[in-house]
Amino acid sequence: MKNAHAILSALLLIIIAHPSIAQPVEKFVKVMVAPEHADWIYKKGEKVRFNVSVFKDGNLLKNANIKYSIGPEQMTPVKTSTLALPEGRTTIDGGSMGAAGFLRCTVSAMVDGIAYEKTATAGIDPLTIQPTVQDPVDFNAFWDKARAELAQIPLDARMTLIPEKCTEKVNVYHVSFQNHPKNSRVYGILCVPVKEGRYPAALLVPGYGIRPYNGDIATAEKGVITLQIGIHGIPVNLAPNIYNDLGAGALRDLELFNMDNKDAYYYKRVYLGCVRANDFLASLPQFDGINLGITGESQGGALSIVTAALDKRVKALVATYPAFCDLTGYLHGRAGGWPPLFTDPEPEAVLKQKVSTIGYYDVVNFARRVQIPGYYTWGFNDGICPPTSMYAAYNVIAAPKTLGIYLDTGHWVYPDQKNNANSWLIDQLKK
Repeated sequence: MKNAHAILSALLLIIIAHPSIAQPVEKFVKVMVAPEHADWIYKKGEKVRFNVSVFKDGNLLKNANIKYSIGPEQMTPVKTSTLALPEGRTTIDGGSMGAAGFLRCTVSAMVDGIAYEKTATAGIDPLTIQPTVQDPVDFNAFWDKARAELAQIPLDARMTLIPEKCTEKVNVYHVSFQNHPKNSRVYGILCVPVKEGRYPAALLVPGYGIRPYNGDIATAEKGVITLQIGIHGIPVNLAPNIYNDLGAGALRDLELFNMDNKDAYYYKRVYLGCVRANDFLASLPQFDGINLGITGESQGGALSIVTAALDKRVKALVATYPAFCDLTGYLHGRAGGWPPLFTDPEPEAVLKQKVSTIGYYDVVNFARRVQIPGYYTWGFNDGICPPTSMYAAYNVIAAPKTLGIYLDTGHWVYPDQKNNANSWLIDQLKK
């Protein structure tokens, strides 16, 4: 797992920089892989078998040659081999797992000098996966103190209308407001229905990366105030090259900043900034004062859970493939969440301090404290936010929860998947 953090960070930045490639595109040759069980679920100790086929021009490709690897997700494969497929299809024995988790099979076929690859992941009793991260005894006190400090800082909200973005039904603003520590700010794009009235509101929290934002006008046109925020304390309407320079320079690997100090870790300001965004929404005269939701993907999925746990004003949350779940997994011989913080050897004293810090920021410990309905959605093939880590958080949630599983998805969503999540949130806010 050496250099796993750098590799996954680079991959995530590629996905962010090129959102058009986030969902796989159609290929001339199609490698198909799936567990034999239709729901991809197996019991501990049960033998897993993967069905494999290779298609070209819509037909099975006879005499195809494949290479495959099988093992627990994100870990070193326990089995690799090559195989000839006279009829273009076969079934591979994947073995079994004695513990709850995920068993991943990756297959590649070389056709006319081009490698075509596909992955499928079997879930082994996923609803019994338990977290590895420790819950600090002073977790509540730590965040109570942080929120109290935030409450002492004036909001100092500023709004600038963006006429070229406004529609007949929605006014669009570039906004900012003061965050913790004092004199730092959160920036975002606010969309407010033009028609006079009081509306529910939704906070849109971002995935990893540094970028501009356009706001969610479509949802605002349905009668919901939306606020899409950045988390890095810089305006969200600058030229793209500025964000590229920051991502490659001053803010590169920001998830590692001050990990040895729970009071100075980068994400303390981020988590509090999400609460402060709710302060801003609550201050708007158009807000109905009751119905506040939050939604996000990846890092944003993590922030949705975190904010819902920290801020009792939130009434509903959507978390799509949440990051920051069970980050200590790799220390226990299984996949941990993104970022993969503990994959490389470190001095014991340094590791101990980082593990201590991360207990205050791991999504699992916020999930334990969620008290509102939530919609959670991901796929079994996610190579950025491993499903083992996400289930570790999901399984400790005692509040009402709905799980939308789209088995074959990786770190991307189907349009229907996104629409279902958005519709669920709007329905919750308009009840």
